[in-house]
Amino acid sequence: MDHKFTEQIKQWLETPESERDYTVGALYLLKLSGNQIMYKNIIAQINRRHDFVEYQLQKYYNFRVQALTHAQVEEMASQVATIADEHHLTDNASTVPEDERRLGKREDHDALPDEVKAKYVENLSLLQRMRELHLRLRSLSLENSTCPDSERYPFLKELISLDKKLHANWEAYDHFVLPDPSTKAVALSTKSLGSDKKPKARKKK
Repeated sequence: MDHKFTEQIKQWLETPESERDYTVGALYLLKLSGNQIMYKNIIAQINRRHDFVEYQLQKYYNFRVQALTHAQVEEMASQVATIADEHHLTDNASTVPEDERRLGKREDHDALPDEVKAKYVENLSLLQRMRELHLRLRSLSLENSTCPDSERYPFLKELISLDKKLHANWEAYDHFVLPDPSTKAVALSTKSLGSDKKPKARKKK
């Protein structure tokens, strides 16, 4: 990786907006993406594309300072492929609501504390988000067969993070143990028996 070029991008981003040369920014973006069509479109309306140039350069810069190698990104992609298989993210049935797809809902779900039930509900949202991210990742790869690592990285990173949260929630949900009702009944019974005892009479002085 050209660290000198990375430093040039940093200096451009740190330059006050009013002092930036957006033509230079567009050239940096061309060097990073190799996308001639995008570059021509930016130059044709440079005064209206400032936000786009800044956003794209910031994204590339963030990736470059992570110092990730292509091999590391490929390893993340392999991990995401396993995650996609595990959660059936590519199923045609992905349009079915998550609460109808999940078969692991506990029989005693309604008796669980609210904070535990909330983990189940949160996971439905996490899975939906993972499907959306995976779809965008696949679309990105189809649109550009030489998709840069910096384009894939944000999607891969978020998918892996969401998967960890998903597993943590299922772990807490599936293994939560409700208090034994019989134990509670015994405790109440003992308390009741204790209340039947007559108070000791005060000793006369």
